[in-house]
Amino acid sequence: MSGIVTVDELTQAICNSPNNRGIQEMAAYDLALHILNFFGYSDRIIDNVLEPEDRDAFYMLEDASILTTEREETTLYDGREWRIHYWLFRREKIADLIRNCKVDDKEDDSFGFSLDDEDIWQRSGN
Repeated sequence: MSGIVTVDELTQAICNSPNNRGIQEMAAYDLALHILNFFGYSDRIIDNVLEPEDRDAFYMLEDASILTTEREETTLYDGREWRIHYWLFRREKIADLIRNCKVDDKEDDSFGFSLDDEDIWQRSGN
């Protein structure tokens, strides 16, 4: 994986994520582009820049293990503690998801056929 996460890489990771199976590639691309617009060339952004709707998308990608959070605590000049929350890419997980092949949407069954096969719906001439 390159030094930065690209739109194509993030799109592939979203499509291959078990939490997002069945997502249309164009929807995954739009989501990847939206997320990357926050990050730019960085791997970490501050949570304060997000609107509630945006944060929902970030939580969805956190559930898919594509993003994670961290926090930093600092002491203000008046002695109060201040917490700063960040969102980070999980590069190793994104790379794993990119390497994994997409699983076929059809259920694998032990009978060797799919309900989508027209031949199984034909009546035999007995």
